[in-house]
Amino acid sequence: MTPATIRRSALTAWIGLAALLSLAWFAYRPGLHGGFLFDDFVNLDALGAGGRIDDWAGFWRYLTSGTADPTGRPLALLSFLLDTRGPAADPWPLLRGNVLLHLLNGALLFALLRQLGRRLEECHPEVKPKDLPSEESTGKGNSRSFATPRMTKVDAAALLGAGLWTLHPLFVSTVLYIVQREAMLAATFTLLGLLAWGHGRALIARAPRAGAIWMIGGIGLGTLLAMLCKANGALLPLLAWVLDATVYRGDTDTSLAKRLRWLLLALPGLLLCAWVLSKLAQWSAPIESRPWTIGQRVLTEPRVLLDYLRLLLVPRVLSNGVYNDAYAWSTGLLHPASTLPALLAVIALVGAGFGLRNRAPALAAALLFFFAGHVVESTAIPLELYFEHRNYLPALLLGWPLARWIVRWRASPGLRGAIAAGLLAMLAAITWQRATLWADQPRMAALWAATNPGSSRAIATQALFAMHAGRPDLAMATLSAPWRQRPHDLQLALNYASAACMVRGPTLADIAAITAALQGATEGDQLVYRWLGNALELANAGGCPGVGVDTVERWTRAALANPRLAAMPGRRQDLHSVLGRIALARGDADAALREFRSALDAWPTPDAAAQQSALLASSGHPAQGLALLDHYQSIAPLRKRARGWNMQHLHQWVLERQGYWPHEFAELRREMREDLAAQARVQ
Repeated sequence: MTPATIRRSALTAWIGLAALLSLAWFAYRPGLHGGFLFDDFVNLDALGAGGRIDDWAGFWRYLTSGTADPTGRPLALLSFLLDTRGPAADPWPLLRGNVLLHLLNGALLFALLRQLGRRLEECHPEVKPKDLPSEESTGKGNSRSFATPRMTKVDAAALLGAGLWTLHPLFVSTVLYIVQREAMLAATFTLLGLLAWGHGRALIARAPRAGAIWMIGGIGLGTLLAMLCKANGALLPLLAWVLDATVYRGDTDTSLAKRLRWLLLALPGLLLCAWVLSKLAQWSAPIESRPWTIGQRVLTEPRVLLDYLRLLLVPRVLSNGVYNDAYAWSTGLLHPASTLPALLAVIALVGAGFGLRNRAPALAAALLFFFAGHVVESTAIPLELYFEHRNYLPALLLGWPLARWIVRWRASPGLRGAIAAGLLAMLAAITWQRATLWADQPRMAALWAATNPGSSRAIATQALFAMHAGRPDLAMATLSAPWRQRPHDLQLALNYASAACMVRGPTLADIAAITAALQGATEGDQLVYRWLGNALELANAGGCPGVGVDTVERWTRAALANPRLAAMPGRRQDLHSVLGRIALARGDADAALREFRSALDAWPTPDAAAQQSALLASSGHPAQGLALLDHYQSIAPLRKRARGWNMQHLHQWVLERQGYWPHEFAELRREMREDLAAQARVQ
């Protein structure tokens, strides 16, 4: 093929990519009018926790404030600042950023598939059918490519493969789920790392130094940057090893390339797998906040992986969404009965990936890449069992073998082009429908609740939208039957109470049932503090018939009597803080001081000390506020500091370097002393 032909083919391919990305933008555009959901509320709190981020001190406090993973995911946090610098009140700019990032990943995937396709033709010439026209043909011969007379089969397959991934409706639950930008950014740096590795690998034979720099930079820097977005960025060496063992398998390696492969790919990949396997030592041990064991999770995940593949192979408008807390875990190889067949099917698919490395390297790469991409999140790490967004990175190559088959199919160019265009149009249409549904959150919540009748999260979310729409009676009807079936489920109990407050107030039987739920709950502990605080505000304002301060105290003490909550220092701090607020509502500042001291004794943190002392002062009790600060200063040396090299440790160091808490406490003391002086003058 002449250089001019190559340039025309590349130009045509990039024009085709621009059209593809425009189609993807159109498909996702309805979803830009969606909103926040589920984990968004917890993980985006840092954007507004310290006010608007408009100076360097606030920037460094924000950037190091992440608590997810040891890294804290600072690059993901940084990306949100491109959309907003203050509290995330408007989801539109954040959703727009997610869609644009997805389009970037689609472009990077096209570049990667194009690179892999070219290497595949060089490394595995035997897989090219002898009776198909050569890519070197031009003019009429080259018109057999499905897309255009000027696009090579490699470019056409890369374009179609990237399109099948970019337009797939399953990834709506990643792209339009704002906080999952973390997963998307990790995929971005993984794609960049794979591209750099492939470029260096092609270069190393004729320019060893430059090739080695590209390979080391791609894997080393790419892994670091991906991990600073999400922990599964550590998969980059393993994923590159998969490509090295399949697409690049027939390549002629130099001794330097072999050493780099073992040092940069094999060794980190083996260490990662060994670390995951080490978690199996906890096979039967109970896990805090999980109803299942590691062993049960490992037995469950093959079923989950096959369900993921089903959703990828058979696209649909509606799936389980983000609420999969009712997914039935496996308690043994035969319970449920699908456990053993699923395990055998996964083993067979992985085995097929290894077995097809020579005959069908693209298919082998796609299969092994998919399962390698799930090594962290779908094995022995005690994460929740099922989330669709975990497929965003592993599924990158799954459309490529189909794209290559369509491009090389012995059929007329018109038929191949029609099939390719039809597939992309179908995916775009389904994605558009799904994005439209995600923008209509009340309807989406109702459909998810109907699809997942065992999911307390889905039912509670549907009820919340009913309350926001002014239909608390509908919310109560939605929650009533599931709550009777699961009386200790806090998501159902507490939301039922909130709905009842909007109608007639909870009955005495409801109050007793809520008390029992708080005392006997085995999960949902993160809901308790915020809900009790809201209940106290309603009681103070007379906004919930039949619920007064005494009722809220009864509920709070029931939660404190819950053995699981009592075993968590952070929850004890929360609950004693609520009791302190209850005492203030009764005008008993000394009792409030005692409860706030108990809260700090349970978990001595400077932010809690500052908030509680400020609350005492703002309620007209600066003397007690000063006494609480004195108490915190006396127990501060007992505070548990973050250990090891992680983001929490770095965050504490940043605060200390800035003198943040000494400055805050000094300001609080100054204001409270002024209040005391003012009180003395009045007296």
